[in-house]
Amino acid sequence: MTEGPVRRSQMIAPFGAGALVVARNGVSLISGGLDHWFEREDGSGNVDISEYIVHEWRLEKLLQVDHFRLPADFRRGFKGQDIPNAWLTQPFLRFPRWHFCPSCNRLHERPLTERGRIWCPACKRDKKNRPLFQVPFVAMCEKGHIQDFPWREWVHRSESTSCLKDLRLIATGGASLAAQRVECECGAKRTLARITEADPDGFTFLSKNLLRDKDEGENPPYLCRGLRPWLGEQEPSGCDRHLRGSLRSASNLYFGVVSSSIYLPRSSDFVPSSLISLLEEPPLSTLINALSPVLPDIEPQLLRQPHELLLEPYTDEQIHSALKIVQKGESSVEAPSTEPIGNEDKEVAFRRDEFDVLRIPRRDNQLLTVQADLEQYEEIVRSYFSNVILIHKLRETRAFAGFTRVYPDDGTGLEDRKKLLRRKLPKGERDWLPAYVVFGEGIFIELDESRLRQWENRASVNMRVQRLDAQYQTVRRTKGLRSRRIDQRFLLLHTLSHLLMNRLTYECGYSSAALRERLYCSSHPDHPMAGILIYTAAGDAEGTMGGLVRMGKPGNLEPVIRRALESAGWCSADPVCAEAGEVGGQGPESLNLAACHNCALVPETACEEFNRFLDRGMAIGTPADTDIGFFEEQRIL
Repeated sequence: MTEGPVRRSQMIAPFGAGALVVARNGVSLISGGLDHWFEREDGSGNVDISEYIVHEWRLEKLLQVDHFRLPADFRRGFKGQDIPNAWLTQPFLRFPRWHFCPSCNRLHERPLTERGRIWCPACKRDKKNRPLFQVPFVAMCEKGHIQDFPWREWVHRSESTSCLKDLRLIATGGASLAAQRVECECGAKRTLARITEADPDGFTFLSKNLLRDKDEGENPPYLCRGLRPWLGEQEPSGCDRHLRGSLRSASNLYFGVVSSSIYLPRSSDFVPSSLISLLEEPPLSTLINALSPVLPDIEPQLLRQPHELLLEPYTDEQIHSALKIVQKGESSVEAPSTEPIGNEDKEVAFRRDEFDVLRIPRRDNQLLTVQADLEQYEEIVRSYFSNVILIHKLRETRAFAGFTRVYPDDGTGLEDRKKLLRRKLPKGERDWLPAYVVFGEGIFIELDESRLRQWENRASVNMRVQRLDAQYQTVRRTKGLRSRRIDQRFLLLHTLSHLLMNRLTYECGYSSAALRERLYCSSHPDHPMAGILIYTAAGDAEGTMGGLVRMGKPGNLEPVIRRALESAGWCSADPVCAEAGEVGGQGPESLNLAACHNCALVPETACEEFNRFLDRGMAIGTPADTDIGFFEEQRIL
């Protein structure tokens, strides 16, 4: 659409399909769907897709796809040089289509494929060159659709107006939307006041009032048209949701859904994990994918002939058994099952596999973990933690699994999200999603289960967390969020993770945005989880500098924990911050208790819950109730 560099990882988040991005020349673009990824704009030449294919067996099963693909990197081609996959670009379209002239205020509609700078035709007739700029307003709905703001319908209060005269967008000088007025040469006028408002029940001011001229209830609501401009569609498909006006720079215009997985090697006493990893990556994975449709059982010799040196350390029997795991998806002896236990959430079951593997030492080329000797730590670690694992190397796959609008977690199912990414859903081997693979290091800590259960049974702890859970249930019913229960174990783990990340940024050399959390939480009586993985992962050497592993060693971890708890004991915003937990909460949707930007919040890229469900009181207590904290003995104020 226009030249502008976008990193490969940004095509997973925050600029996945359906997202708006402003190019360096100021043009607002919408990221195109997956239909035309890995295609040259002129349609010339072949593209070697195998170069971009990656596999993550657990994540493939969770997202129900055949494989993942790395976003294409841009390569310039030169005459006389055979550069593979040269001139591949990511598809973007111009959106919004409506533009305005800052000189004459006229509105003009242009196609999605418009390129370059656009000049006002009305001013040009007066021999003036005035550029057009895209309007700052769009409209969207909760189902993920987005469209241009209905300018003609809004100003004429009609769904099917026949007036095609010039429109003008006039700013009268105020700071509110009421100061923005749209006028038609036919004499119709209307301000944009309240176009972004919505009732708790989902009914929006725009839908209820676009067609209304006199009495309430006189006309039916103006509903979303079901447009998907990121797929190149310009014809309405229909939608039953109310339409909501929005600034195109609004934070709730787009929420990318990213599913991630820590790679767990598949191996057995007979098949080493290094062989399986070798078969899952090019060039062997390319050959296996080419042979699989015609040969259900691939003979090891077919792989040895072109890649003899790679497979020389392994026997034919090992290769044959490894092919069953890779080609047919058969599990090995040590491969965990992802079946939920009881009524637990699928995501909890998915993470339980990681929890079981991360809490024991492991040596693999993509997962290297060392168990620290707990007896070498000071009392603050031995009393409250049952396990410390130093993760020298891990591999994480982050896959783009769709997006939502209006609300970040609206309960939309996987299939519905995937339908927004293409015009037609592929099947079988053609079903894929974009992903990005990163490597890094981290610290895995596990709370002492017996001490945790004693703390969970305190009446004061239960009463405090019930207020937050009740607030979430209210928000969930209002905004259609997924059903879940917020308990004291989760609140403690999440808050402790944030406190440690904030402290580690002073010690380990990583920035606060470079660290990430991964929580392993379950109150199942027979299979409990209470683990925190704090890690950093990047596509370059920054992910393996060794700073986190060093801070997890005896003598280094204790001061980090102690200072993190000391900082949590008194926030610079106290007593206001601490009292917020007593009177109803604070932060997004009031889903935090004693937690604010001065004490417990981290960059949203580092948090799994968009900085919600935090409370220092769970960790260290409050001035009003010092006994409520899990680490109450460490409180010094």
